[in-house]
Amino acid sequence: MKTVKISIIGFGAVGQGVARSLLDKRDYLNKQGIDIRVVGISDSKGSEINAAGIDLESALLRKKQKGTVATGAESALEVIRSVEHDIVVEVTPTNIDNGKPGFGNMRAAFEAGRHVVTSNKGPLALRFAELKEAAEDNGLFFRYEATVGGAVPIFNLVHEALAGNTVIGIEGILNGTTNYILTRMTEERMPYELVLREAQELGIAETDPTYDVEGIDSACKLVIIANSIFGQDATYHDVDVTGITKITPEALELANRNNYVVKLVCEAGNKLTVAPRLVPKRHPLAVGGTLNVASILTDLAGRITISGKGAGSIETASSVLSDILYIARNS
Repeated sequence: MKTVKISIIGFGAVGQGVARSLLDKRDYLNKQGIDIRVVGISDSKGSEINAAGIDLESALLRKKQKGTVATGAESALEVIRSVEHDIVVEVTPTNIDNGKPGFGNMRAAFEAGRHVVTSNKGPLALRFAELKEAAEDNGLFFRYEATVGGAVPIFNLVHEALAGNTVIGIEGILNGTTNYILTRMTEERMPYELVLREAQELGIAETDPTYDVEGIDSACKLVIIANSIFGQDATYHDVDVTGITKITPEALELANRNNYVVKLVCEAGNKLTVAPRLVPKRHPLAVGGTLNVASILTDLAGRITISGKGAGSIETASSVLSDILYIARNS
C-alpha cells in the first residue's frame, strides 16, 4: 500500500468536495493500493493538523457547525511549510486582481518540495510561467485540471491521450452560468435581467455575477489553455473579451429563426477571444444549460469534442482527485 500525504488549503465548496470524494472513494483507492491521508486542512480562520491523518467526517461536520475547520491557529503557509506531506491541494477562491493567496501558497509548496494540485484559476491566469518554472526547477508535479471545465478533462486529454498530436486550435464554452442564461433566454424569450435573477435564486449565478457575465471567468480559463497547451506566456490582459450583458431576446429570436443559437465562445489559437457567437443548432458547441464543451482541432486525430459539467463541488473534486492519483502513481 502506497501512502500519499496531502494538505487541503481552502475548505470552501471545492475543498469540502475533495474531502467528501476521498471518503466516498476510500475503498476504491485501497483496491488501487493507494492510501491518501489528509494531514492538514486550512481555511481562513486556522487549520487542523494530524500527522496520522485527519478524520474527514469530523472535519466536515465542524466546518458545517462552526463555519471553520480550525482546531488551531496555524496559517495555510505554516501548514504548507512545516507539516510533512507530499501534495498541496490548493483550492482557495480565485482572485484575478493579484492571484493572492493562491500564488503564494503554490510557490511555498514548490519551495518546500511538495507537488501542487489546484482548482484556483487566478494565479495561473496571471503568472502561469513562474509557477510552471518553479515546479520544474524543483522536479515537482504541477497539476491543474480542475481550473478549466470542472469535470471535463481537457488537459489530461491533450497532454496524455492526444500526446504526439499538434493542437491547431481550441474553441469552447467554458462558463456554465452564461450558458444557462443564454439557453433560458432563447427557450423562454425572457430578458437578460429576469433570467439572471432566476439563475441567482437557483444558485447557478453568484450574487455578484460580474466575473461570469462579463466573460472574465471564461477569459481566465482560456489563458490557462493557451499557456498549457500552446506554450504561450499570456495573461488575462491578452484576451479580447466581450460578455453577454447586452444580448437581447430579439437578437436570440432572430438567430433562432435562422437555425442558430448564441453562445459565449472562447477561442485559442492565433489569438485569444471570448465573445458571443452565432453557432449552428447542430454544431457540437450548441450545448444547453450549464454544460461546458471543448472542441480541440489536432493534426493527427482531427477534431475531438468533449462536454460535461463545468461546475459544482463534486464535479470539480473529480478533476482534483484525478490529478492526485496521477501524482501518486507517477512520483
